[in-house]
Amino acid sequence: MFSFTKDTDEVPHNNPRLKVYAIKVLKMACESAIQLCQKNEVVVPDSTLKYLGGVHIKKGVLDPHFEVVKEALLRTIKEAMGEKWSEEMGSAWSQA
Repeated sequence: MFSFTKDTDEVPHNNPRLKVYAIKVLKMACESAIQLCQKNEVVVPDSTLKYLGGVHIKKGVLDPHFEVVKEALLRTIKEAMGEKWSEEMGSAWSQA
C-alpha cells in the first residue's frame, strides 16, 4: 500500500522515504493530541481530508488497516517514552 516500499530491497526501518512518511504521520498525531487537549476536538482542513481520503480510496485502505497503524504508532510511542509512559498517556494518544 505504501509507494516507498515498492521497487526497493531496503529494510523498512532503514528506508529514508519511510522516515519522511513516519514524521508526517507523527506530526499529524501530535497536532491532533494538542487540539484535543486545548479544544477537546480535532479540526483538519477540508483540503487535507479530501487529499487523504482520495489516497486511501485509491490504495484500497479499509477500516481495519487504521487499527493496525494505530496500534503500531501507540507501541512506538510507548517504547520511545520508556519509564515516562503511563496508562493515561496511552489513553490520550489512543484518542488522538
